[in-house]
Amino acid sequence: MSETIIKSSDTPSSESEQSILKVSLSAMAGTTIEWYDFFLYGTAAALVFPTVFFPEDLPPLVALFASFSTFAVGFIARPVGGIIFGHYGDRLGRKRALVIALVMMGLGTTLIGFLPTYAVAGAAAPVALIILRFVQGLAIGGQWGGAVLLITETAPKHRRGFYGSFAQIGVPVGVVIANLAFLLINASVSPESFMTWGWRVPFLLSIFLIFLALYIQLRIEDSPAFRKLQVIKERQDVLAVQERAESQGESKEVAEAAMTSQRQSSPVLEAIRLYPKTILLAAGAFLAVQVTFYILIAFVIAYGSNPAGLGLPRSTMLAAVLISNALMPPALLLSAHFSDLRGRRGIYITGAVLLSIWGFILFPMIDTGSFLWITVGITIGMFFLSMMYGPQAAFLAELFTTKVRYSGASLGYQLGAVIGGGFAPLIATALFAAFGGTFAISVYIAVACAITVICVLLLQETYKSNLTEP
Repeated sequence: MSETIIKSSDTPSSESEQSILKVSLSAMAGTTIEWYDFFLYGTAAALVFPTVFFPEDLPPLVALFASFSTFAVGFIARPVGGIIFGHYGDRLGRKRALVIALVMMGLGTTLIGFLPTYAVAGAAAPVALIILRFVQGLAIGGQWGGAVLLITETAPKHRRGFYGSFAQIGVPVGVVIANLAFLLINASVSPESFMTWGWRVPFLLSIFLIFLALYIQLRIEDSPAFRKLQVIKERQDVLAVQERAESQGESKEVAEAAMTSQRQSSPVLEAIRLYPKTILLAAGAFLAVQVTFYILIAFVIAYGSNPAGLGLPRSTMLAAVLISNALMPPALLLSAHFSDLRGRRGIYITGAVLLSIWGFILFPMIDTGSFLWITVGITIGMFFLSMMYGPQAAFLAELFTTKVRYSGASLGYQLGAVIGGGFAPLIATALFAAFGGTFAISVYIAVACAITVICVLLLQETYKSNLTEP
């Protein structure tokens, strides 16, 4: 049995296309629903939570700022989730960690749909909201590493970028479903009913994520690279116990107990010890993606629909974000495929440079108030962003060895998320309030892109690396 596992793991390209596609589609489904849950909160934070979970006498901009503050809590929790799930993902397997993360997200998001409002529970309402948002953050912090590594460690070497982008596709599809859910509910009930109970329905539907988690647990195998690592560890442990028993004159049971107490340190600590610079550079490489993405899906909705901004119908902004994200998956696949052919860094840097320029064009297009130009502006921004996010799954996975890959990739990804995405809507709102316009927000995007370019230049090219090495 062990010999079979090692042989198949040494040649991941021999995995059938059907098997790889099954893993990729399952992981994509998991990330789609997981991100649906996470982004559902972002949409609600812009449209519903300022009124529902905070005092009615707060000025609109202050209530929005408070709501986006709770949104940021999920991002603060993401590195914590990355640490916890990284440890167990490197020790117990990618699949098991992913399943636990999916169940956690399904339960946490469903419970948000049952929360009492501020009018009913007072200050306890936003406190409960913050706790469940933290649970969401823990879950999303663990989910990404599991989904990405299941795919990239299974895919053939020359197709890692392409298949890895399936996990990334879950992000825009999750945004589409989240916004579509709000659009359908908004169109089906009166404004009063929407604010009273309608907004809860999309959150309650998250219970179905648990059933998907069960499917993955029962029908999907762990990645060949991890299975190979486990076989090697088992052999090393057996040899170490035998050597100790012989050298110390101990029984096998005593030697095994002693060796168990001397196991290596946590994979997370090992990743930090071995790859401190790489983790920080990976976080910086993710900065532009996170800053711009959350401005494009959360802040622009608030800016466009809030009376303090443009005062447009919320359906206009939701539809524009929905369309732009619906058009994003082909760009992700194309960018990832290109990275398999020519390398990860070149297309990544090109996307960051173009996005830094587009930030100064985006808001004038939104300020026209035209649905067409708003949609075009957001869509082009998403296309440039896809040039980075498409290859990113494979890029980050290839930076680390198998034994600490879950921990290292998750830490880099989630640190970039909390620094960039978690505070992006909050910072954008503060910049708009301080300067009375959007130019400072465009500068903010450009600075994030510049940091990303520098970090990617300092990272090595990885597209020809071997992920099956322990």
